[in-house]
This record gives sequence, C-alpha cells and structure tokens, in this order.
Amino acid sequence: MAVLQQELTLGEAADQLARALPGHRVEILQGRLTATPPPDGKHQLSLTKIGRAFDRAGIVEAGCEYVQGVGLWLPTLPEDFAIPDFSVVEEDFTDAHVTKNYYAPHVFRLVVEVTSSNWADDLHTKVECYAQAGIPVYLVVDRKHDEVLLHAGPADGKYPEPQRFKRGQSVPVPESVGIRVDLSVDPLLDG
Repeated sequence: MAVLQQELTLGEAADQLARALPGHRVEILQGRLTATPPPDGKHQLSLTKIGRAFDRAGIVEAGCEYVQGVGLWLPTLPEDFAIPDFSVVEEDFTDAHVTKNYYAPHVFRLVVEVTSSNWADDLHTKVECYAQAGIPVYLVVDRKHDEVLLHAGPADGKYPEPQRFKRGQSVPVPESVGIRVDLSVDPLLDG
C-alpha cells in the first residue's frame, strides 16, 4: 500500500510513476495522467519501417531529423505533455527545450502514434491535443481498426476530418513535413 506524505502536483506524480514503472510511457494528456506498457515488437517494427522510408526520402538533407519517444510539451494545460512514438522535428529542435525532456510544439513537423493498449488516447485525446498544439501532421497507425489515419492542417485548434487509408494503399505524407514520401499501409499495420 502506498502512503502519500504530502500532496503531489500532477507533474510530480508523473515523475514518481515513471520511476515506479520502468519502460512504461507516462504522459499527462488534458490533465489526465496515463501510463502505457512497453510496446510489442510489431509496434516497434512499424516505427523502424517509417524511419527507413524517411531516410530513403532524404530527411536529413531536408534539414530535419526523426526521433522516437521525445517529449512534446502541450499547451492544453500547464503540466500536459505527450511522448509520441515517432516524430519528424527541425534539426535544431533541442534549442526549443521547454522543461524536463519536453520540446516546444513549433519544432515538430509530424508525429506518429502506433496504437496499442491506449488506442483510445491515440484516436481521440491526442488528436485534440496535437491539433491544439498546432502539429502540422498527425499520423495514426490504427492497428485496432486496421487502417491508417492522416490528420493534417489544423485550424483554430482542430484538425479537419482525417484521410483514411486501408491495406493495399499508400499514405502520401504532406509536403509540409519537408520531403516527399509515401508510406505503404500494410507494413505499417503489420510491423
């Protein structure tokens, strides 16, 4: 049984939870503390394949980098932050450090989430959070519903309806990311 000796802020509780659950992804989304278990192998293979596609397309030559598991400060509430599975960021993104391991949203060109046990957050809560943060492109590899969703061009803190891609199709990553790349849906879903 845990005994609290003092009241914690949400951020302090997130820090304690992250220490208590190594390997879990701890986030604060719209004032709600979440902890997601470590991803499975297929989840990680999907991210590897995305990285390879961006390498082939010349992401570094375009003045960007891609990173996995880097914190994104969210302007929704004071302590909100997310840790996207995969992000395309400006090459000097570390200059946009906000606090702890979180970076300002303006250096993120694209974020990707591959659904796992927290699929509802990826499909709903994070759509709202990333749109409010002004993330230009949010790609969801929705393994639960066997499709890929492309959210792009947020306006007034909301994304328009997403484009949906099924097996056998490719997702054209918007040029606002800085490069031209098409991602095949099947390997994204299968890992």
